[in-house]
Amino acid sequence: MENISYDLVILGAGPGGYVAAIRAAQLGLRVACVEKSQPGGTCLNRGCIPSKALLDSSELYYQAGSSFKRHGITTGELSCDLTAMMKRKDRIVTTMNRGIQSLFKKHNITSITGVGRLESTNSVSVETPDGATTLSAERILLATGSMPQALPGAPWGERIISSTEALTLAAVPEKLLVVGAGAIGLELGSVWSRLGSEVQVIEMLNSVMPGMDQDITAPLQKALQKQGLKFHLETRVERVQTTDSSVEITTQNSTGTSEFSADYLLVAIGRAPCTEGLGLDTAGVELNDQGRIPVGADFQTNISGIYAIGDVTPGPMLAHRAEEEGIAAVESMTGHPKLQHATLIPGVVYTDPEAAAVGLTEAQAKEQGLNYQCGSFPFIANGRARCLQATDGLVKVISETDTDRILGVHILGPRASDLIAEAVLAMRTGATALEVGETIHAHPTLPEVFKEAALAVHGRAIHI
Repeated sequence: MENISYDLVILGAGPGGYVAAIRAAQLGLRVACVEKSQPGGTCLNRGCIPSKALLDSSELYYQAGSSFKRHGITTGELSCDLTAMMKRKDRIVTTMNRGIQSLFKKHNITSITGVGRLESTNSVSVETPDGATTLSAERILLATGSMPQALPGAPWGERIISSTEALTLAAVPEKLLVVGAGAIGLELGSVWSRLGSEVQVIEMLNSVMPGMDQDITAPLQKALQKQGLKFHLETRVERVQTTDSSVEITTQNSTGTSEFSADYLLVAIGRAPCTEGLGLDTAGVELNDQGRIPVGADFQTNISGIYAIGDVTPGPMLAHRAEEEGIAAVESMTGHPKLQHATLIPGVVYTDPEAAAVGLTEAQAKEQGLNYQCGSFPFIANGRARCLQATDGLVKVISETDTDRILGVHILGPRASDLIAEAVLAMRTGATALEVGETIHAHPTLPEVFKEAALAVHGRAIHI
């Protein structure tokens, strides 16, 4: 391939990389984006999108067998066509892949399939199917994302799988063990439990979704237990052995040791940044103690002209964080810096009920010595939730006592992933709890639960 010079070369076409490429092109930069596989990265191809497709399909299947009759809907004998379900998931991914490619073409972004690495502070070498090439760049943006973290002493294999393989199983496993009660473990555990698998979740800490507010995590665990998931908290995996047809593990907790056997062991203990093989040493880019790339407020590394965003940098490993950082990095490097709201990053768990949060938990507010007040409101008291037969959960609002400024919002319930956006906007614009509570919300709708929770901060909730 011919050597070409660009204003910006981006390594990685995941949510951070491809969004940064589009924004850079909008700002007039000549951009090349290097991706080793399909555009969209882990999120589109092996994570967020395919998992949500399976979550939606499996939720409908579960509802058809458990709650349709309450709506007056009879279905007859119920069966699951897993092949068709997987094909639907794959079609969604393919369609969105083509969408990104179309956007690249529209904005004249050069898309290169290959493995890129830093050759110097202003050049990138790329191994492509057609051979090697070198791209000269005034600026380089590292957006290579992350990969599943393996369980120590249990290398990946046919029976020890990551989220990637859990999204492509050819048959519903009779038994599935999940290590890790974070978002990935709970979501994929839910998928296969709904489809008929016996799912047991092993977590080293004392709650599901460690780090979320306890008023959310405790009822979330109860809801998932009702759906059939079994939890073993404060439990550590001590030994893993595999056979041709199963995996056996030994665990340890305060009561002693236990033995488990299953078709697969899904390891969902976290993700590791993809920095190996990037040529960081060659360019002099530094890593911190956690193996991530420290950056400044402008997302520049210790090397002038080399930037980094998303999972390879310190912070929560979330697609929407990477997207916004990609835009912010490009705007900063082109002289359009804007105020960042780095702490206002919502987190979502797409189980049923969904869980979502932004800002401080009550425990964090207490640890920081803040004067705060809380208000909560349950979905069971909301008309729209009752119509949906989705009454589990609540909204909890935490505000500062003196100013009523919202410090955190925590939601467990239907469409929490959608509802959290109003909370983020309220916090970004500095709205008080009372201002949210006195804002007119359409009736009957789920967002009224947020309104009532905000009023509850001041003892003014109406419908409870």
